[in-house]
Amino acid sequence: MEDFILREIDRLGQMLMLIARKLGLLDIKTPDYTLADVKDQFEKASLPFGLDTVLQQENPVWYLIENQKISDHGLETFIDILFHSDMEEDRKVALLKDAIAYLDGKGNFSFKLHSLSNG
Repeated sequence: MEDFILREIDRLGQMLMLIARKLGLLDIKTPDYTLADVKDQFEKASLPFGLDTVLQQENPVWYLIENQKISDHGLETFIDILFHSDMEEDRKVALLKDAIAYLDGKGNFSFKLHSLSNG
């Protein structure tokens, strides 16, 4: 139960940060980087899957969920990183929509991902 409460507190903190950014109260810039930078970091982290492998899948979000058993937080982070890269805009939006649909379907509303889709 304590873990659940801590996760909910963290989610509320994320929501408040996003609201503050939208209102212009915080001027926190998200770094922009290339997809090559992301790939390099994947290789340095020795993850059990490569970025190229994931992005070559017909549905990368479902590949991560079904094959790699990525956590909800991991999926949010993965999409957030890709969304701020130089990946083609259409591809970023498609990945974002798939991730939001999956998380919303589980009842896990992602403030971070929804703010990306509305921003």
